[in-house]
Amino acid sequence: MNFAELGLNAELQSSAAQAGFTAPTPVQIEAIGPVLKGRDVLATAQTGSGKTAAYVLPLLQLLMAVTAPRDDAPKKRTTQVLVLVPTRELATQVSDVLRDLARPLTQSIKVGTVFGGVSINPQMMSLRSGADVVVATPGRLLDLVDHNALHLGQVQHLVLDEADRLLDLGFAEELQRILALLPTKRQNLLFSATFEPTVQTLAEALLSNPARITIAHTEAHTPDIAQRAIQVDEKSRTALLRHLIKTHAWKRVLVFVATRYACEHVANKLYKAGVFATAFHGEMSQGARQDVLAEFKEDRWEVVVTTDLAARGIDIAQLPVVVNYDLPRSATDYTHRIGRTGRAGASGEAVSFVTAATLAHWQLIQKRQKIQLPVEVLEGFEPTEVPPPVSPLNDGTGGIKGKRPSKKDKLRAAAAATKAERPEPPSE
Repeated sequence: MNFAELGLNAELQSSAAQAGFTAPTPVQIEAIGPVLKGRDVLATAQTGSGKTAAYVLPLLQLLMAVTAPRDDAPKKRTTQVLVLVPTRELATQVSDVLRDLARPLTQSIKVGTVFGGVSINPQMMSLRSGADVVVATPGRLLDLVDHNALHLGQVQHLVLDEADRLLDLGFAEELQRILALLPTKRQNLLFSATFEPTVQTLAEALLSNPARITIAHTEAHTPDIAQRAIQVDEKSRTALLRHLIKTHAWKRVLVFVATRYACEHVANKLYKAGVFATAFHGEMSQGARQDVLAEFKEDRWEVVVTTDLAARGIDIAQLPVVVNYDLPRSATDYTHRIGRTGRAGASGEAVSFVTAATLAHWQLIQKRQKIQLPVEVLEGFEPTEVPPPVSPLNDGTGGIKGKRPSKKDKLRAAAAATKAERPEPPSE
């Protein structure tokens, strides 16, 4: 099947070809038609499957039908498409896809990109003449609305990219405020690689008779990622990582750790050992984060050590290796982490370090991922640690998300309970 058969016009077919989209992917085949027809969509497809273009291409065509030509363009554009994303990096990435696909079109379509971590003033200036499409993180979007720099009353199409993150408790209050600013009658498009059952219920509440799209991980469409698990003592993980980098001659590695402190600590230890490594986490300025990603893509860093900040919405072409130095809290996060490699038809490798303390956790991740990997032991790194005894604080769940709430989960739950007890303020 080609893009013409999916209903895209000749201009967008040409634009897609110029952007390197030679043939539609499975999620694009399933989603483009329903989006063009104005239907709500709930789409689940693995990372690297072309989800962004699956909604960008048809939305651009819908915009072309209502946007005035260049010569007759209004002085101020009205925002008709709002794309919400959970991270600054994903906002930039989605905006790049939008601009690349919109640039060859004869009609002018303006894309605005807004996110926190940088000064709000340039973003306010860029929106003075309006924007047809706004790609935003929730917090900064609300800041701009509060500054009267952006109005959402004419949005016709709402996209939640990485919808499961946006529907999570961490964004719940901001999302509800944004939804209250939008027209009741609109098209809702929810795209993600994963949808937990609890989030699925929230997603359903947003949708009206949606097209439900689930792209199964068939052999033909599953990313080519070789997965490994290596048992190692906790204190030996950095030495093992150096050993693997050297023996396999890895030139670019994305290493996931549990905390921001671990980012700096592991990156510094690697750098002192002669490995060009740097940290990437949420406490860095936006400029520093952009620099790290740009330099990593240019092969100026061998290793980037990161938190789950980089688990979603970061597309690094030809990234060969991902290492779980610390195991992710949930099987869902495991999916997103290893999905940074093996993208766009390339092959990749995902290596997970398993310590005695996290062995039960690893077994649960495997169960939920429906995988069974042999736990390797490498010569010179034979583990000596033993699993901790089972206790009320260590019940064998491995701390997997959904089994035992973290401190952050408890704080969120307490905040939600407090909010529920407060009377609703009168509407204006």
